Order: sequence, then structure tokens, then C-alpha cells
Amino acid sequence: MALPAGTKLGPYEIQSPLGAGGMGEVYRGSDPRLGRDVAIKILPVSFTADTERLRRFEQEARAVAALNHPNILAIYDIGTGEGAPFIISELLEGETLRNRLSGGALPVRKAIEYAVQMAQGLAAAHEKGIVHRDLKPENIFVTRDGRVKILDFGLAKLTQPEDDRSETISHQTEAGVVLGTVGYMSPEQVRGKPADHRSDLFSFGAILYEMLSGRRAFHGETSADTMSSILRGESPGLTETNRGIAPGLEQIVQHCLEKNPEERFQSARDVAFDLQLLSGQTPSAAREWAIPESRLRRWWQRAAVAAAVIGIFLAGYFTGVGSLSSPTFRQLTFQRGSIQSAAFAPDGQTVIYSAMWNGKPTPEMFSTRIGDLLSRSLQLDDSQIADISTSGEMAILEHWRSITGWTGRAMLARVAISGGAPREVLDEVQSAGWSPDGSSLALARHTGTSYRLEFPIGNVLYETPGWLDCVRVSPNGKQVAFIEHPVLG
Repeated sequence: MALPAGTKLGPYEIQSPLGAGGMGEVYRGSDPRLGRDVAIKILPVSFTADTERLRRFEQEARAVAALNHPNILAIYDIGTGEGAPFIISELLEGETLRNRLSGGALPVRKAIEYAVQMAQGLAAAHEKGIVHRDLKPENIFVTRDGRVKILDFGLAKLTQPEDDRSETISHQTEAGVVLGTVGYMSPEQVRGKPADHRSDLFSFGAILYEMLSGRRAFHGETSADTMSSILRGESPGLTETNRGIAPGLEQIVQHCLEKNPEERFQSARDVAFDLQLLSGQTPSAAREWAIPESRLRRWWQRAAVAAAVIGIFLAGYFTGVGSLSSPTFRQLTFQRGSIQSAAFAPDGQTVIYSAMWNGKPTPEMFSTRIGDLLSRSLQLDDSQIADISTSGEMAILEHWRSITGWTGRAMLARVAISGGAPREVLDEVQSAGWSPDGSSLALARHTGTSYRLEFPIGNVLYETPGWLDCVRVSPNGKQVAFIEHPVLG
């Protein structure tokens, strides 16, 4: 029964009803102590039947209140009144994402904008160990100024039985919300298994799919049909219904909707990062990208030399070997900027590269897989990849210092491709390459008056008053290839 205006719940006063649903009734209220309007959500009395679960809910509600993130509904207070628990939160003006989707698919740019905000809010909660468990368009609110707010963190947990072995569908039917949530449940939730933060990412993928296509990712005539689709079916390709959707965006959605949690994105922050890269929403991406004239001139000079070298190689190849099948090319990066270097990992499918995207002044290292169209930062700033060993150890060049033209010097360091802190090896290095067994490095380095080729480190094979670059060791470990530039710079 709706509470009349003027009803007091502790220090708060009911003003007017805002809405009602399976998770309770919401009212506009006021907090006379601070002189502000608030939202008051009255939870069903049945939620108080288990005092232990209510206590845990209160703990989680307080944890959410401590998040203070712009994409999560701010919780001000919780309490009990009129025989039921209530939540005091910020009062929002706008509409739910469900209402926004009533008109069909959103423009791609707007869908990505909302998705990035959702992912950032989820990341903030997940990093504090808080999982939503009931993410759906009804629990996403879009304010009048376009701000996305995630609602009802922790409430889903309150409706879950503590025994994870019980069937998920049974208790949700009892709570009367199965028809509203089943289309966004992860496979592990459908099976009644424990759900962690990756379950939220599945639900997030289903919401993003719906924003882009205007239809649900998983939907059947009955709840059982929908759950069967979640467990075994595949949602129709987004590019089949909307040609304005880039393949990379579809891959992000499908990566969220993997049946196996281990094969999904492992963090909401990665999802937000990839969406921003794909759409150019990073703050620096708003700046117009341009190459300084001096750098452009040097680039053309180097490109001309590279073209000549490739031409000589191909001429020799065709003369000595005969026909060569036409090469195929596959684009792996989609940002604006310059790429310094790249190398294959031992699996032959992963590419590690160094790039300065969107006007960034120093290079950063990224990882991508052939066919994924996505890149992830390795969190190695001001570093370039030099080479990767067969055992998966990277040789990197840290803090590159440009000297003249294309010459420069850096600190050579070693770091596992799986992560960790780099271990410094030697300074003043221009280029480096691993031996076939990954036990030693060949390098070109500046000595003050000349450049030296060393293999292994300390054993001088060649010295020149010019400069050396592009060092590589032959597969048998008996030869070292390099480029010599007779004139410094």
C-alpha cells in the first residue's frame, strides 16, 4: 500500500510516489536536516524475514555508499520504518534505460557513451569487491544531462538464497522478478552457480547488445526458452542488423557474452578501455592529430630508404627464386598516432607493439591478438619493444632519448611478457635482439665516440663512427644481422 504524503521515516518525510516494482516502492522525499530532496526506496517486508541476510545487505549497502562514483547511485542512508527496511539515495531526474530503449536501438555513438559510463561504474564497484548480480536496463538510469547511473547494487544479493546449490530460477520466481531479469542472467546464474564480477560483464554485454540492435540478445517464448538460449544459443550478429556497427565493437560485445567466464573480459576497466579506444572517447582523442613538419620530413626520408631496401630485396628474390605469391595484409591497430616497433610473441598470434596514440609525447606498450581488433595497455610507459624471446621474455628500451635524426639511446631492460617489474641491463642502447634460445642478447649501443655491435653483451663484433640499428640474431645463433648508417643522424 502506498504511503501518504507527510509520512515520516526517521528524519525523512514522504512527499509523493515515484514508482514501484518487484524490488519495492520509490518515493520522492525530503531531508529537513540538510534541506535537500531525496529518493526513498521502501523494500518489501518479506526481506526482513532473515535477519542475517538483512544484516549482510546493510553492510553491502554501506560499502556501496562509500564508493562515491559518478556512475553509481549515491546512497545516503539506510534504516527501518513502517516495518520494512528503506534506502535513502540521491534523487535523479531522467528515465531508466528501459524507457529509453522503448523507441528501439540507440545511435551507436550514444550507446558507446552510455556503455563506457556503465563499465566505469562497474569497475569502481568490482575493485571494492562489490558485484551487482542483477544488471538490466531497468537498473540503469540516464539523467537529463546524459549521466548514466547504476541502481540497486546489493539488492540482488538480498534476494538470493545463501545456498548456492539451489536453483536460481526457483527463488527468482518466488521474488516475482524472473521475467524481468532472466534475459540478462549469465550462464552461471542460470545454472545456480556462484556469480562473480564476470557475471556482471555478461549482463553488461547483453545490455550493450540491446542498445545497439534494439532487441534482446537472448529471448524466447518462455523463460525456459530464454535460459536455454543463454546456455547454448548465440545472439544474432550485430553487423547483420546494423551496418553502422564496426566489427571491433561487435567483438567487444561477443567477448562479454562468452558462455565460459574464463573466456570473457576479466575486468570492467578493460571493457571501458577498449570501448574508449574504439570510439576515440579518450580525452586526448578530441585533439586534432597532426605530424610536425620536421618529423614528417624525416619520416619520408626513412620511408624512402625502407622502400629502396625492400625493392632491392624483392628484386633479388624474384631474380633468384622466381614467383612470389601475393602477400596479404591485416590491420591490427585503429588509433591515430605513430608506432615505433612491434614483435610477435612465441604463440605467433599475439603482437606486442609500442605506440604514441592521440598526441601522447612518449611511447606506451600494447598487446593485441590477430583478428581481435582490440589492444590492451601493458602499463609500460615511455618504453618500446625491442624483441621477444622464445621463452616469452621481452627486451624493452626504456626512456628513449632522441639524439639526432632517428638515432637515440635508451635503457635496455628485461621483463616477462606475463608482467612484472622490468630489470635494467645496460644504458645507451639503440637496438637489441634475443638469441634463439633466449639466453643472451645482441645489441647496438653508443659508446661516446662510436657505435658498437655486441653479442653477447660485452663481446664487440663490429664498431663504426656512424650508427647501427635493427639488430637480429640468426635462427642458428651464429650470425647477427643489422643495419649500418655510415653517417651519424
